[in-house]
Amino acid sequence: MNPAAMTLAALFAAIVVSVVSRINVGLVALALAWLLGAYFTEVGVERVMRGFPAALFLTLAGVTLLFAIAESNGTLERLAHRAVRLARGRASLLPIFFFTIAFTVSTVGPGAISSVCLVVPLAMAVGERTGVPHLLTALMVANGANAGNLSPVSSVGVIANSTMASVGLGGAEAKVWLAGFVAHLVVGAAAWLLFGGLRLRGTRVAVNAAPSERLTAPQRLTAAIVLAWIAGVLLFKLSLGLSAFAASAILLTARAATEGEAVRRMPWGVILMVSGVSVLVGLLEATGGLELFSSLLARLATPGTVNGVIAFVTGTISTYSSTSGVVLPAFLPTAPGIVERLGGGDPLAVALSINVGSALVDVSPLSTLGALCVAAVADPVAAETLFRRLLAWGISMTVVGAVICQVFAGPLARL
Repeated sequence: MNPAAMTLAALFAAIVVSVVSRINVGLVALALAWLLGAYFTEVGVERVMRGFPAALFLTLAGVTLLFAIAESNGTLERLAHRAVRLARGRASLLPIFFFTIAFTVSTVGPGAISSVCLVVPLAMAVGERTGVPHLLTALMVANGANAGNLSPVSSVGVIANSTMASVGLGGAEAKVWLAGFVAHLVVGAAAWLLFGGLRLRGTRVAVNAAPSERLTAPQRLTAAIVLAWIAGVLLFKLSLGLSAFAASAILLTARAATEGEAVRRMPWGVILMVSGVSVLVGLLEATGGLELFSSLLARLATPGTVNGVIAFVTGTISTYSSTSGVVLPAFLPTAPGIVERLGGGDPLAVALSINVGSALVDVSPLSTLGALCVAAVADPVAAETLFRRLLAWGISMTVVGAVICQVFAGPLARL
């Protein structure tokens, strides 16, 4: 087996491991990259180590530390509670507010998983008291969180944009965010119409789920620092990760949170996963494995169907695997090569299709977001029912995502 085929097989093996076991795929990817680079190819260990994404690691660590601080001192939870009160007892508006709150929290930095962790327990509790079906609550929270998950300052947005920039597709941050937002907004609106939003119109209930206490001094400082950090990144082009470390240092120095607790809350498993897969993908690039994969995928598509095909393929894999840790680092680098092999198409549209197709399925209970939603339901029978319904919905999103990307990815990329 030639080096290109060998390293491509290693990537697929790592993906299979991520699907069938709980072993962090980053560890597997690092081990395979070392073995192949040192003993089965002429790449060498030094070249393998140069594939470690140092800039991405610093950015992810800085951003996740800042929002781990905001989560650990209760700032994000308190703001989410307050936002629920804005529904003012209108039951039909509650699912919309669930979507909006999760979207807002996810957009400003923590990403979808942290947003769902914060919002879904409250949303399920409020929904059960107000007649909002479990399925509708789960879909609105999960899709809302994913709608903001590709913002330029979120951890997953950083992964997507950094990976795209590494293959010449940088500068499309707004389109990356807009594609994810529109796709999840459309799917969320469909869920509201299909699963009870209309039936709740005219129903008014007492909503007393949010505490009335003011933000504490540490929480006010945290909110102010986070807003200043976002403004600095967006308006003054500050380094995303390094400025987040600076903001974190200010908050920890001011004793707004406990350093040990914040560091423990950081998603180290995800950071390891992304870094390890990136090292293996770097080896693929060095051996020609990415070109081989591009040529194989090109046989399944044409220039006119590539957006839908790649969305379906990545959506199917993401149903059982990690979107941010496996699918985005592994597939985004192939976008230019796929278009080159096909002799037509738009690399940016292909990249947008990978982002959207892999994210729409994340409501599956086999993915983290769906699992968090199921875990928030106390009744075992209701939780089992929700599991089955979310699984069916998640699988259906492989087709829905393919259709959405086939129709809209090209026009959006050309804007």
